[in-house]
Amino acid sequence: MAIKSVSIRIEEEMLRKLSYVADYEGRSINSHILVLIRQDIKTFENKHGEIEGEIEPGLNVKPARK
Repeated sequence: MAIKSVSIRIEEEMLRKLSYVADYEGRSINSHILVLIRQDIKTFENKHGEIEGEIEPGLNVKPARK
């Protein structure tokens, strides 16, 4: 599977808060965003049915600190 790069525009305060949450979880911002995206996809698929294709669960994601 190819890894693609995406650029986003984000309000400075939102980025600061996201950074705080990611740091609390022991993740980089990138890794934390991937966790959030995976959760959103799972929620969508639970409601609307599975989308074709597989997502490797641990790819580029550091586990949350316990």
